[in-house]
Order: sequence, then structure tokens, then C-alpha cells
Amino acid sequence: MSEIKKGALVYYKSKAAVVTKVADKFEILFFKTTKRVRDKDIELLHPGPIKDVTTLDMATPKALETLEETIELLEGETVSLEELSEFLYDEFTPQSAWSSWMLVVDGLYFEGDTNEIKARSLDLIAEEKQQRDDKKAKKEAWDSLLLRIRNGEIEKQDYPHLAEVEQLACGEREGSRILKKIGIGETKEGAHKLLLRLNYWPQEYNPWPRRMGVDMSKPTLDIPEAIETERRDLQHLPAWAIDDVGNKDPDDAISWEGNRVWVHIADASSIITPDSALDIEARSRGTNLYLPDRVIHMLPSGITEQLGLGLQQQSPALSISFIVNESGELDDIDIFFSVLNVTRTTYDDANQELETTFAELNVITERYRQRRLDNNAAMLDLPDVNLHVDKQGIISVAPYRNDGSRQLVSECMLAAGEAVSQFAHKNNIPIPFAYQPEPETIQHPQKPSEHYAYRRCFKASRHSTEPASHFGLGLPQYTRVTSPLRRYLDLVTHQQLRAFITGGEMLEHDALVERIGLADEASFASRKAERFSTQHWKMLYLKQNKDWKGEAIVVMLNDRNISIIMPTLALEPRVRSKSPVELDQSLTVQVSSIDITTLRANFQIVEK
Repeated sequence: MSEIKKGALVYYKSKAAVVTKVADKFEILFFKTTKRVRDKDIELLHPGPIKDVTTLDMATPKALETLEETIELLEGETVSLEELSEFLYDEFTPQSAWSSWMLVVDGLYFEGDTNEIKARSLDLIAEEKQQRDDKKAKKEAWDSLLLRIRNGEIEKQDYPHLAEVEQLACGEREGSRILKKIGIGETKEGAHKLLLRLNYWPQEYNPWPRRMGVDMSKPTLDIPEAIETERRDLQHLPAWAIDDVGNKDPDDAISWEGNRVWVHIADASSIITPDSALDIEARSRGTNLYLPDRVIHMLPSGITEQLGLGLQQQSPALSISFIVNESGELDDIDIFFSVLNVTRTTYDDANQELETTFAELNVITERYRQRRLDNNAAMLDLPDVNLHVDKQGIISVAPYRNDGSRQLVSECMLAAGEAVSQFAHKNNIPIPFAYQPEPETIQHPQKPSEHYAYRRCFKASRHSTEPASHFGLGLPQYTRVTSPLRRYLDLVTHQQLRAFITGGEMLEHDALVERIGLADEASFASRKAERFSTQHWKMLYLKQNKDWKGEAIVVMLNDRNISIIMPTLALEPRVRSKSPVELDQSLTVQVSSIDITTLRANFQIVEK
């Protein structure tokens, strides 16, 4: 093509331009913009003259009668832009040059530069055209999806696309293209709010177990036959399994005679052996997951049906026997496998018999409890509640009190843990001991604010392969042993005791350390899931009771707000007070706003 002169049509950075001046650099004009460029920055399309590129039809022709014919004629040959224009339009004008060049730039039908243009094969054209049509359809579908999301009017067909938003809301991915496009922050809370607004999630949907990475499936492994075990016959001894109403997994029971106490525990090690499929499954879960609306067990439910105390006419158990002497210390500890008859009852019914049936045991456990108190056990008295969601979605909240028969059973279980710890240490049985460091200052709180402040001084309980004191319990050494169907490390202790009693092979130190690490990690995730899930359902309870009003106790004074505890809900929010208040003062507060996605409820102080 000829050299570039004034008035020529050139191509510059995807734009049509007119050369207005020729010098050491070319001066070009495109859409009222003038620019000086080098010759290598532009490509000559037509020598001109042309005055204004706005006269060009900027759209590439959608169809040309001669297009397919031209492609067939040019098969295997190359032509210049001028020749292509004449083939397509029977003329070479600025307009035909521009339209032809746009077909080349588009790349569907032709490829090359202004001097050598080659027609693509009809097969390649058809293939790419289909790809372009598919891409266009996807973009149109994407744009329609975003529009429906913005309008809050999604359809069933949109659900698969919202999976990425759900995954972000559950902490399973870090970002979401949808949220980014519609201008919502790519956070778990932002994703959760959107899913609620779209009714993709119902208000009740609880994302916290998934956020914590907790396995919500039910274990379905086969249950092997129990190991034949030599057992002491304790069927003559009255044994009581005391639980909440509706409890379906009774794994402990108690007996007593004089100062001797027996704590009987479901014999889980007779079925779940180390490194078996059931053992590995329980290890990965760490513990049962207790949510307000359901329970996810770490073991198949059939094991509880087989081993739960009092569920069969005869119950196999691991029995821990000891004497609680006059000073509350444990003497004459014995651990063995047994068979017994268990009577099931509830805490409420047992409370009615504390002065009769359970009077002797109550005296023993009080003696043991006093010893712990004398050893500075932290008896923190802060509100707690039982929150339950039934199958109809009705939320009930009831205060939890650790007194009466609950306290009696709790003291028996703690004594069993101390007894096993002493027994294992004396006989060099490697087990996971539980310990808790002593706080910097030992206190004896009386008021709610003092209990609240003292709680903040404690570090979490931990596990070790060596015994150490558990300050919070007021015990010189301790292990958890009474829930092998619900806690994996309790099961490990049972497996180690079985190996010792029967002369089998016990786990070595490294294997025990590995199990402690894995179980603690899984249990920690489950505890967080439980805590946040309970908070989630408390927010929903307040949603259902928008005019909720109740008592609050001032437990901490801050510069701009105060910390309160609400006994009937066991919530600990902060509120602003316009007038001075004192620690442990009782206030009346009313809910003012609730945000399920952040688990935050705001309250305001009202007159009584």
C-alpha cells in the first residue's frame, strides 16, 4: 500500500483516525482528539482523502452476501486489504476499507495484517462462532442472574450459582465473584445476609458447624461383636443411671454401700478397639456434637443401644470402685469389668429422693465436694441455660442449675476421674491426664461481678501424658473417663485400662500423644460450633420474641458502656447507661435490635 499522506485513514489502538499532518511524527485526529504518533504506531487502511472518521459506519457488517463466496475464493491464498475490500464490496473506499479491516480485526472470518490477509476455514469459523454464541449466552445468563439477585427475585435455576456465596458464608472459600459484582463485601456476614435476603437460606439455617469444619454426617460403620470379657457379677448391687428427661445415651451409673462408691461406665472398649474403623471415626470427630436442634454422635447409634446402661436387661460395664474417707480422699481404688442391672431415672425424680434413696450417697459426695472446696476449687456461679429446638422449630430456654442430684452425680463422676488417674499413675498406664494451671491470684468470689472477673483469670483445661493438678476442679490429678461413647479421649482411657486389666498391649507414649492432639483439635472445633450455634438460636429466640424484656446484672464498668449478664438467657452483652450504675446492680433491659449474621443483639436499659 502507498505511503501515508495527509487525509489518509489509519488504524491506531483499535480506533480509526485521520492523518492531519505529516512530519517527523504523524499528527492524527480521532473523535475530536489530536495526537502525535510514530509511523510504527499506526497502520494505513486507505490513502484517503477522508476528513472525519465519524462518517464511517463503526459497526462490523452482520452479514454480507459475498462473505462465504469470498472465503471460498480465497482458500489457501492471501490478499491485501484493498483486494479484500474489492472482493467484499466491489470498491475500495475509506468505508469499505474500514468495514473490511473490522472483519479482519474481529478474527472470525479472516486473519493477518493489511498486506497479507488470509481467510479462515469454514470449519474453524463454525467452531468459533459456536464458542462465541455460547459465551454470549453465558454472559446474558450471568447478567440476568446478577439482576435477579439485586432485585431479590432469584429462581430455582439460580441455586447452583449461589453455591459459591454459600461456601463463603460457611468459611469454605475466601471470595465470591457474585458478591464482588453486586458490591457486597466478600465476608461471611455479607454472604449470610444476602442468602437470607434471597430466601436461599431460611432464618433458622445455622452455618456455624460448617464454618468450624465439623462433620455433620451420622457415622454408619458396622458394629462388631463385643469382646468376651471376664466380669464380676454386680447384679445384686442397686445401680442408678440419672440423666435428663429424654436422654438416649446413658453411659454412666452409680452405686454405693457405706463409704464405698461404684461408678459404672458403658464398656465401650469391648467393641471399639484401638485403630479399628470405629476408633478412627471417633478420633476424627473427637466428641459428640450437641446442638440445640440435634445431636451428631461420634459413634453409630447402635453402639449406644447395645452398651447404654439400663437399655438392656443386663448391662456390661467398666466399674470404678473406691472409698471416700472422712477427709474426702479416695482409698482402696479398684477397677474391673462387671455386669449389672441398672435402673434409669431423671434428675427431677432423683431430687425428690435426695433425703431418702440417695441420702447416704449425698453425704459422701458432699464430703468429697468439701475437700475440693478446701483445695480452692473454682465454683463459679454464672448463669447458664438449656436451649432446645423441637422438630417444629419451637425454641425453649430454661435455666440450668448444677445442684441437687446434678451436683451429686457430678461429684461421683469427678471422683471416678480422680480414681482412674491415681490408678493409672500407680500402675504406669499411659492415659490422657487433664490438667489446668493455677491462676495468678486465687479468689473466692461471692458476687456475680466477682465470678465474672474471676472466670477471665483461667486458662483452658489441657491434656498431658503426665498427671498434674487441675486447679479449677481442686484435684491434684484427674482424667476424664465417664463418657467413652461421647468423648474420644475417655474412650482411649478405657482402651488402656482394658489392655492393663486383661494383659493386652497398651498404646505407647507417641501413639497416645498423637491421639491427644487429633482429638483435642476435633473437640475444640466442636465446642466452638456448639457455642456459636447456641448463640445463633438465642438470636432466633429473640427474633421470635421481639419485645423481650428481662433482668440484667451489671458485672463490669467501662468508660462508655457497661457489661451485663442476663440470667434468663445467659447472654453477656454491653449496653450504654445514661445514668451511673454500680457493680451487681439489677437492671431491666429490652432488646432493641438483632443481627443473626453477627450473633449480636443490642439492648437498652428501661425503667422497671
